[in-house]
Amino acid sequence: MSFRQLDLNLLRVLCAVHHTGSVTEAGRQLALSQPATSNALARLRRHFDDALFVRSPAGLHPTRLVQRIAPEVAAHLRALEATLTTRDHFDPAVAQVHWRLSLSDLGELMFLAPLAQALRQQSPNCLVSNVAVDANRVSAALESRDIDLAIGILLPEHSGITSEPLFNEHFVAITGSHWRPAAGRVSTTLSMQQLARASLAVAAPAATFHGSVEAMLARLKLQDRAVLRARHYGALPELVTRTDLLAIVPQMFAHSLAPRYDVRIWELPGHGPRYSVRMVWHQSSTDDAAQAWLRGHVRALFARDEER
Repeated sequence: MSFRQLDLNLLRVLCAVHHTGSVTEAGRQLALSQPATSNALARLRRHFDDALFVRSPAGLHPTRLVQRIAPEVAAHLRALEATLTTRDHFDPAVAQVHWRLSLSDLGELMFLAPLAQALRQQSPNCLVSNVAVDANRVSAALESRDIDLAIGILLPEHSGITSEPLFNEHFVAITGSHWRPAAGRVSTTLSMQQLARASLAVAAPAATFHGSVEAMLARLKLQDRAVLRARHYGALPELVTRTDLLAIVPQMFAHSLAPRYDVRIWELPGHGPRYSVRMVWHQSSTDDAAQAWLRGHVRALFARDEER
């Protein structure tokens, strides 16, 4: 019998008999009947081609082979049991961990700074990378461990992927403060007629928010009003303040611009469709202490009561 064929439970029997000097007592410790313990001992004797134990007035006496291997085998079995039964511990203050996130360019603008601030304060030795992953590859990237966590308008349809809603988002329009609708009265909400006569700027990265904007424009039959497509959302605030263009962006992003740019925020007709922004991870990391700590921080920073 090769080592590959050796049942680790047989080694537990070996160690128990060595410790107790009795087949009966070893079986009691392992919750095995005496016949089962004797059978295990017989299999061990065949494997090692050694008597292993010989009877003496004081009980079973180990052979030289058992005297040599039993202490190390017992130590390794204890270490293995500890490894398999003890949950991992994560101390953020001293841990050196590299978290790989997947955020779109808009996700970087909205989430990365507050998350980095919290992580740097509580886990100063951590490393954080934002890995560029197309929305349709998020599940594969999580499965291959290329990334640990993704945040966005994501609904991965994969059996090994877990997601949790953080908040609902809807789209609004932003313009320079000088901009006024071409027709109709000025209100905080644009009418369909006003929107149809506006010239639109759209960010077109390969990201989830962009796909949602394009779907909304198609639904409202406004694709032909998009006269400028930028690669990144970060370009839109400067564009609208310098031109007569109107940009459609998530409401959270729009309100983050107000203190820094001379922009005006407009609600869309019917307030536009709502989308669930979620964090997504692979099921295998659910019980990982470091990953759970990271998700807890994302939840604390960005989850809204509407989703809890």
